[in-house]
Amino acid sequence: MGRILAIDYGKKRTGIAVTDTLQLIANGLETVATHTLLQYLKDYIAKEPVDTIVVGLPKRLNGEPSESMRYIAPFVATLRKTFPQIPVEMYDERFTSTIAHQAMIDGGMKKSDRRDKARVDSIAATIILTDYLQHRDMRGG
Repeated sequence: MGRILAIDYGKKRTGIAVTDTLQLIANGLETVATHTLLQYLKDYIAKEPVDTIVVGLPKRLNGEPSESMRYIAPFVATLRKTFPQIPVEMYDERFTSTIAHQAMIDGGMKKSDRRDKARVDSIAATIILTDYLQHRDMRGG
């Protein structure tokens, strides 16, 4: 069984999380500069089996796609073209950054460390992946 990889895509930085090979536990992998993301994924997928790629789907509170969909949609199209053998799914990412900040506070992280946006992005990707796994398990997938 391969891993599930989650992406919290941003204009400048992108958080990446990945499951273990049993697809049970989500862990933050890294935050990379978005302009290097595709090459990073090519290198990672060449070394590790990946069964699914999950990309955070930005939505407004009313459920409509957010403004950032205009740069995420072309990225998802590129992913599907670059990795045609790997399903790419989009998963609701509303509130993940807020939840990530709260998790850092609850975990006792110092204020200076909570300002590290790369860390927030990685935690947000982990939250997306954790939610995705829980939803998948509930629907019997």
